[in-house]
Amino acid sequence: MRTKFLSIGLLILLTGSMITGASAQDMKDTEVGVVEKLDSIIPLKLIFDDEQSAPVALGTLVNKPTILSFVYYACPGICPALLSGLSDVMQRVDMQLGKDFDVITVSFNPNDTPAEAIQKKQNYLRTKSKPYAGSWHYLTGDSASIHKLTNAAGFFYKQAGVDYIHPSCIVILSPTGKITRYLYGTTFLPFDLKMALIEAQKGQSRPTINRVLEYCFNYDPEGRRYTLQVTKISATIIIFFALILLIVLIIRSNKKKSKTQIQ
Repeated sequence: MRTKFLSIGLLILLTGSMITGASAQDMKDTEVGVVEKLDSIIPLKLIFDDEQSAPVALGTLVNKPTILSFVYYACPGICPALLSGLSDVMQRVDMQLGKDFDVITVSFNPNDTPAEAIQKKQNYLRTKSKPYAGSWHYLTGDSASIHKLTNAAGFFYKQAGVDYIHPSCIVILSPTGKITRYLYGTTFLPFDLKMALIEAQKGQSRPTINRVLEYCFNYDPEGRRYTLQVTKISATIIIFFALILLIVLIIRSNKKKSKTQIQ
């Protein structure tokens, strides 16, 4: 009986290692995408330039729940949609920007300038009713600072000519700079954002269901769409059912041996 359970346990460990190992390898090889780094503290001593070209340390901007977003200001694709979606949800959530939370938008293009940052900021301020000016910070920086921050946040992108291939998400930070949640896409539900900010205030981190979707789907940057990863899903299903079948066979074999010994 002990041998049976040792065999089953060993098989479960091996199967789990195969699946987990593949996931870890995927994260290690990530060129474009998000690797969630929940409970990590972003490097608060990094210096960026604000919209007025004044150097500012990240730590001086993070003193309440904070939404961190990564864009580049000349982006022709999802960055404007992300900023628009973020601006829209802040209009609809029953929390006050500047009082309950702040927002930091950082350009990951080291060639972007404070002049471009303030122009982008004013584009959203003109059409919105809430007073965003002092609490939504648009930052630019050098390549070293950008790389350290995006790496710490698990945000990976790739340059393609003058543009970039990159994911779309916002990162929720606690008042101490701890990463507590990731929200994906370009549009966000007020309830999701409110809960994420409340959890951030308490310092509670929560994984997102999107990680499951990321396992099942792969983003094709050329086709600009998500494709089902049939091979990965099929392999997981086959391993799962093979494990079940082997457990059943082991149990049946042991039952037959027990009956034989009794007779």
